[in-house]
Amino acid sequence: MYRGLVTEPDGVREDLAARIRAICLALPGATERLSHSVPAWFGPDKRMFAQLWASGHHDNEFPHLWCANVPEGQQGLIAADPDRFFRPPYVGHRGWVGVRLDAVRDWAEVAEICQDAYQFTARPR
Repeated sequence: MYRGLVTEPDGVREDLAARIRAICLALPGATERLSHSVPAWFGPDKRMFAQLWASGHHDNEFPHLWCANVPEGQQGLIAADPDRFFRPPYVGHRGWVGVRLDAVRDWAEVAEICQDAYQFTARPR
């Protein structure tokens, strides 16, 4: 199984994949499988709602999570804290938001973002 280990600034090693996995798999009917060689989580309808890039991706060489969202939600998060949130490549134009995980202080907020992503993808198209 994929394990994305990173070293936080305080030297504590944390398994990001296990932490995000616990958050996402607690949602009803959520499943995990690899997508583009990294862990991704899907709702009961098989639509992806979150994807973990524990080792970075392209120009973002820090651990981060991509979560489904609406464009207004993405824009609001980025405007509120551009040091923690960003528009990810490939899916950002659809509203997905990137969440930096290299200095998370509030895992409840990350869980809420994942729950919102799950609910967004569960809505009728």
